[in-house]
Amino acid sequence: MKTDKLAKAFRIDDGDKFRLKDVDPADTCGMDIDKDDAKAMIADGVKKLGKLQEKLYAQDRWAVLAIFQAMDAAGKDGAIEHVMSGINPQGCQVFSFKAPSAHELDHDYLWRTTACLPERGRIGIFNRSYYEEVLVVRAHPEILARQKLPPELVTKDIWDERYKDIRAFERYLARNGTVVLKFMLHVSKDEQRRRFIERIEDPAKNWKFSMGDVGERKLWDTYMEAYEDMVRNTSRERAPWYVVPADNKWFTRLVVVNAMVDALEKLDLQFPKLDEAARADLEKAKSILMPDAAMTRKGKT
Repeated sequence: MKTDKLAKAFRIDDGDKFRLKDVDPADTCGMDIDKDDAKAMIADGVKKLGKLQEKLYAQDRWAVLAIFQAMDAAGKDGAIEHVMSGINPQGCQVFSFKAPSAHELDHDYLWRTTACLPERGRIGIFNRSYYEEVLVVRAHPEILARQKLPPELVTKDIWDERYKDIRAFERYLARNGTVVLKFMLHVSKDEQRRRFIERIEDPAKNWKFSMGDVGERKLWDTYMEAYEDMVRNTSRERAPWYVVPADNKWFTRLVVVNAMVDALEKLDLQFPKLDEAARADLEKAKSILMPDAAMTRKGKT
């Protein structure tokens, strides 16, 4: 499969028909390549993304929000690091969302992420996001109990209500010039176990592991149901989910970078074009600077 078709293969355009079981976490679309070839393909995508981001920043009209959600050890951090490696730091913002603070719990659940939305001309990365509210909170009812909601608002319909809120929020973002891309990195339970053991056995990776990770594995089926419902209810044309196989890190990164390149190319980004007055000012500045340059060269001879 050509790399420019990879993103489309995992984009969920019709959430109603989505089934998580239809996505194989080990899928590579039949691509059998070595490590060096994979790196070269990713690097090519990163280079394209860097050029597009330069135009995005200069044009200052669109913003891009890329959301990453996944089970632990699925490779979110690595995907973000590799895909964004060619981006000018001035044009990129990365936010990681952990458990909410007491201050954040005194606000609605969209408040803390809304404050971190990317400005026009920038790419914003959310490492976890407001989707935690229909994933972790759904898997842990005790977290919902700590959110200080009036009891009459916590009904059996609360998840459907949150899906509806999120769809409306993302529609609002799209209507105001923010391109929303959402990546669910789908890792298998066996591959997660292998990566956990690797973290335990490698001293340089010990810091990435906690006993809480083992506890979350016991809720695997609950999480898979929540992820499927999340995609089914919130993948829409203006804010699609890409459910990306994550058992092979190189393939995950290749899909993500191609999805982002594809999305930015569709914006038809251009460097700003100056009007006649601005061009006249440039010529005037050049006429002033050229003699200075000549004097500098003369002084050095």
